[in-house]
Amino acid sequence: MKTENEYKPTWKNWAKGIVACSLLVGFLVWIRSWLGIIALPFVFDAYVTKKIKWDWWKELENPISRTIMSWVDAIVFALVAVYFVNIYFFQNYTIPSSSLEKSLLVGDYLFVSKMAYGPRVPQTPLHAPLCQHTLPLNLGKSYIESLQWDYKRVSPKPVKLNDIVVFNYPAGDTIAEKMQGHDYYLECKAMYLRSYGLPANLDSMSQAERYHFYSAAINYASDYVKQDRQDFGEVSWRPVDRRENYVKRCVGLPGQTLQIKDHIIYLDGKANKEPENVQYNYAVRLKQDIPEQLLRDMDISNDDMAEFHMTGFLPLTAKAKKMLEARKDIVESIEFATDDETESLYPLNGGLKWTRDNYGPIWIPKKGASVRLSIDNIAIYERPIRVYEGNDLKVDNDGRIFINGKETDEYTFKMDYYWMQGDNRHKSADSRYWGFVPEDHIVGKPIMIWLSLDKDRGLFSSIRWNRMFRWVENYN
Repeated sequence: MKTENEYKPTWKNWAKGIVACSLLVGFLVWIRSWLGIIALPFVFDAYVTKKIKWDWWKELENPISRTIMSWVDAIVFALVAVYFVNIYFFQNYTIPSSSLEKSLLVGDYLFVSKMAYGPRVPQTPLHAPLCQHTLPLNLGKSYIESLQWDYKRVSPKPVKLNDIVVFNYPAGDTIAEKMQGHDYYLECKAMYLRSYGLPANLDSMSQAERYHFYSAAINYASDYVKQDRQDFGEVSWRPVDRRENYVKRCVGLPGQTLQIKDHIIYLDGKANKEPENVQYNYAVRLKQDIPEQLLRDMDISNDDMAEFHMTGFLPLTAKAKKMLEARKDIVESIEFATDDETESLYPLNGGLKWTRDNYGPIWIPKKGASVRLSIDNIAIYERPIRVYEGNDLKVDNDGRIFINGKETDEYTFKMDYYWMQGDNRHKSADSRYWGFVPEDHIVGKPIMIWLSLDKDRGLFSSIRWNRMFRWVENYN
């Protein structure tokens, strides 16, 4: 017998339930994952059967409790919605450094499309929304790494040459708690060299001896950092999708051979077109200070000028260089800044003597393609083989290479890799310093600048109105 208050679903309940369940099933088909099917009965119940009291808090007698629970209900719904939107559709990103100036500026706020290259199914599904790796107020990790899913991308699309791309920082797999803003491996190498220097016979060493020296130096310093928790904090590992987000321009595609000669990038022997706003450092000697208006016309920031006063170098685009050269009353000389420093460039254990303006040639790994391995190139491909693709790799004192316990001189790659560089070529920590970007690190593509703030201006004049709602493609 039916009671007077017995619930009976209406046709509207059925219609909403069918639509909601269809959307859920369609979403699961799209991402090719049926794990979410466990949510189907709950969605059906929320709209149709209503056996579970989802809105139980509405019957609370205390009005304060009802108000609090209504806010909790709204916040939970918003966080769940943001979680899925950020993962599968788009997210906000802020330009933190000058590595892409003058294409993208510090203070640009971007919409990053996850659809451009296909949304990446989360590899670390248990994480707090709106937090990349650390909870607010530095309360600890924002994720639980014990549950890791294999890399999978929905409707994958390839990165195109010269695209501006957001990706997870490849060298961010290992971090020391008290030096999170630094490349862990580069810091370890630098720490060793500051303490012990280079061996006097480095140039007469064989390539195998150089490889083992650099590898041992980095490992020695790393062991020291791990033991000294007071100065460096705990050393830990970060999953791929929880590593810091970087944004650079893709200047090399899988299967291409890249070489930098006199600061120009060549792909398979042909010069790659430089971005219109590419800039390099120049040694500038002045007769007098540069007027404020000229600095603004050249887009020279206060940070640029502060560094200029310390080093004598200014980052200039071709247009800015021409403007400055025209002011003979101000400028005494402008010369391209060369840098012969080699120890900080990738591969850190290679000893290859490459510089930021003369680098390579280097073949970029391609999925399904094989590379011949030798002691001359193992330092280049060691990290993709060992770290990104999960193999055990060892090199003995004779230069013989062992992968997963078997001696070999060849390896076939499981993923595509990319070469990323900033447009501010002499002030960009990029692939020249930490190597290839694996496909599973690709996050998305910036599509629009929705806000741009100039920190060098006052509160009300800081908005760069001419950059608002501009397509990022306009800066390619």
